[in-house]
Amino acid sequence: MLPIDFLENCKASHSTFRCRRPIFLTKGGELKNLACLIAVLIVAWVPTQGGESYSLRIGNVLGDADPITIGLREMARTVDSRTHGQVKIEVYPSSRLGDTAEILEQAISGSAVGVIIDTGMLAAYVPEMAIYTAPYVFDNIRDARNFIETPMFAEWDGELVRYGIRDLSCNWYQGARHFLTNVRVEKPVDLANLRVRTMGSEVAQESMRAFGAIPATLAWSKVYEGLRTDAIDAAEAQLSAAHGASLHEVIKFVAETGHFILNTALVTSEKWFASLPEEYRKILRNESLRAGDYATSLTIEREGEFKSDMEDAGVVFTTVDIKPFIEASKAVYDVMDWADLKRRIDLAIGK
Repeated sequence: MLPIDFLENCKASHSTFRCRRPIFLTKGGELKNLACLIAVLIVAWVPTQGGESYSLRIGNVLGDADPITIGLREMARTVDSRTHGQVKIEVYPSSRLGDTAEILEQAISGSAVGVIIDTGMLAAYVPEMAIYTAPYVFDNIRDARNFIETPMFAEWDGELVRYGIRDLSCNWYQGARHFLTNVRVEKPVDLANLRVRTMGSEVAQESMRAFGAIPATLAWSKVYEGLRTDAIDAAEAQLSAAHGASLHEVIKFVAETGHFILNTALVTSEKWFASLPEEYRKILRNESLRAGDYATSLTIEREGEFKSDMEDAGVVFTTVDIKPFIEASKAVYDVMDWADLKRRIDLAIGK
């Protein structure tokens, strides 16, 4: 056992550990610095936390209180902790770092930046990823989460790397889109000839036609007035957007079809990522996935709160049998020439 006054007798630094006065004496009075020798060995064995440090700036278009931003800040905290401060992440919500396309271009050029991006936008580099915008490409969030662990998705990630993009995680769920109407919708036939505001993409327009509706393109900022004046009959959106636009004031029903799942990815520069030590790359990847799962759980919780608020305002939520909607959506895969790709995805996740 070392003497109690061991620390008082020895002076330590990162590179040296020396005694100011003798600690152990043999019976014959011979000076022994055994304790200091042991201490030197201990200090030499304990790894230091020095070395090169790294920083990453992550931007998104969402607000400070959005679950995605909260998840990113949690990731920053855990990465800082697990790398002992050697990897620092700064989060810039509300487009403070620029818009999504700008940040992505910076990442491709090698800058130490990352961005939350709609997975479908990555189709410019991996065309197959456009299927993320299709209706019912996944039946639920669990299937979407499982898919990113498959060899098929790993191949897509490898294609992104060729363009200088590193996908850290593709499990940042932002909500499912439902039909917001003034008539009860329980099956696709109930949408027949309804003018439904949807996104302007080809796949969104074709999806509305497959469900029997008439697609209407209208700026989101004008949807409230469009519903109020009957310029449109219905809309489709995630609950966060519907609640934020106060659509509960101008609709009577929400059909919980979940036909589009808004799944986003956190991507960064492959050049910057490759510059990290292997240990830090693993930490960044693991903590990004963990934070995406955390943000997803917050989004689901928030959806419940929005639903409760809208029900309190008098909106009736209908739980529909989605099987007829899934069946109707198959026409979209034929039009977009994605039928084989959808079969491969289903096979990859064991469907």
